[in-house]
Amino acid sequence: MLSIVIPVYNEVNSIREIIQRVMEVDLDKELVIVDDYSTDGSRDVLKSMEKGPNIRVFYHDKNKGKGAALRTGFRNVTGDIVIIQDADLEYNPQEYHKLIRPILEGKADVVYGSRFMTTEQRRILFFWHFLGNSLLTLISNMATNLNLSDMETGYKVFRSEVIKQIHIKEDRFGFEPEITAKIAKGKYRIYEVGISYSGRDYAEGKKIGWKDGVSALWCVIKYNFIKK
Repeated sequence: MLSIVIPVYNEVNSIREIIQRVMEVDLDKELVIVDDYSTDGSRDVLKSMEKGPNIRVFYHDKNKGKGAALRTGFRNVTGDIVIIQDADLEYNPQEYHKLIRPILEGKADVVYGSRFMTTEQRRILFFWHFLGNSLLTLISNMATNLNLSDMETGYKVFRSEVIKQIHIKEDRFGFEPEITAKIAKGKYRIYEVGISYSGRDYAEGKKIGWKDGVSALWCVIKYNFIKK
């Protein structure tokens, strides 16, 4: 079974649709949704949907960050494969089949969905975001000796026993470089799969900013050279 972990923070305009899109995927699955103390009505939407089949919702009592929401989700999965699904509409759940294929074929322990190593369509937005992402990926690759093309991708897939062995410490967007460093240290088999991407701009609700990039750079250094 596939466990889809969905961290949610103030996504009232998209949460109902992303849940519907995930439920339409023809796979045996469960949805593990973690609301990170939304204040825009997302919680009301989730409470109206949490009685659906194979949907479980967990509510944080204060805003803790994406990493903390994922930690809660990972603790509560029951499937053999775990995939992270952001609550916006930037990533297409219909691509789950190709994302999990390397694991089902016994080739991979972890799969990253790359927005850049792809022939699929992707929305063109911010040059400086692309440059920042590329630099973070490059520095992370230098530290881990991996050759990823998209370390910051939202689509990361794990065999369940792998993600349950890794203790995530970062509460916010530092999750991405932290998990990458720990996967590299664990010598897990990693594959990349090209995915489509329909990014948002800030008017549409994009949350990550330059301060998160600085924090991610520190996390690359911290989890590769300082902390275990």
